[in-house]
Amino acid sequence: MSSLDILQTNLLSVPVLCFGLGLMAVAIRSDLKIPPALYSALTIYLLFAIGLKGGVAVSQTALADLWLPLVACIAIGLFIPLWIYVVSRRVGRMGPADAGGLAAHYGSVSAVTFIACQTVLDLSDIPYEGFMPALMAVLEVPSIVVGLFLARRGMLALGGPSGSGAEERPASGAPADEDVPENGWGTLLHEVLTGRSILLLAGGIAIGWLAGPERAAAVDPLFVGPFQGVLALFMIEMGMLAARRLAGLRKAGPFVAVLGVVAAIVNGTIGGVVGLLSGLGPGGAALLATLAGSASYIAATAACRVALPEANPGIYLGASLGVTFPFNLAIGVPYFIWLTSTLAPALGSP
Repeated sequence: MSSLDILQTNLLSVPVLCFGLGLMAVAIRSDLKIPPALYSALTIYLLFAIGLKGGVAVSQTALADLWLPLVACIAIGLFIPLWIYVVSRRVGRMGPADAGGLAAHYGSVSAVTFIACQTVLDLSDIPYEGFMPALMAVLEVPSIVVGLFLARRGMLALGGPSGSGAEERPASGAPADEDVPENGWGTLLHEVLTGRSILLLAGGIAIGWLAGPERAAAVDPLFVGPFQGVLALFMIEMGMLAARRLAGLRKAGPFVAVLGVVAAIVNGTIGGVVGLLSGLGPGGAALLATLAGSASYIAATAACRVALPEANPGIYLGASLGVTFPFNLAIGVPYFIWLTSTLAPALGSP
């Protein structure tokens, strides 16, 4: 399949078209709204369904086939927030809090972008390893911790609660750094590990692994058949959210917009190459590229609100949800699939 065929398949897929519908709804000032309770239910359904499917695949996967991609995934999760933080500080001239917020978001992953890539691979008849959702759950955590650690370290090094004097004060009512309790990092880890994203993904993986394919088949009518329809409704809300974040992006400046695109391409390319070298096939490597090239707007955002209130949400959400998410849906995912399919023969991928 050519790169143009992949691009067309992606852009004409129902989830991406529904995302466009959400963008249009905001642009024309429609009164369309997804009730918060329904949005929450859709999120719970999608995350658990992904984890369950991945857990069943893990139960059928030998450890010898899993350990190298797992190590590669952790390495990517540690590297990405480091370079994002350094570039944001030195090129973007950001304070440590905002740079750390960006680092945490770009090192973490977007489950919805992952699902979009899965959809395109399925429509294109490109196979991929079933245990990839397990790698998504693993990649979610290390980068958030690294990003927040770099932010706190930079703030303490510069002195003062925010690390940048009067230019970057804590949010109203937010505790200064010296007021954070000694078990603050323990609290942070608890928030990250018990947040609904990780809990549903990891819980679904554990249940799928313990149940195995035969027992899990009993719930296929709920978690397999309706999946694409639920995703379509969810993507309408994602389109509206992304459109609303564009205002915050304009205030953040051109650097954030450029970083949102560059980070997707660079991180995705690294993820794709590393995936192929770790033994993944072209489809699995494309999914790892998608994970590396995406940016979180759920788990990382929740962690930053708790542990990094000094960071400006308009910057990290404007970049992740306003730039990187729509870019990946339109261009990133087709590029990642084309990249891994093209490089696979040269790198000896199966």
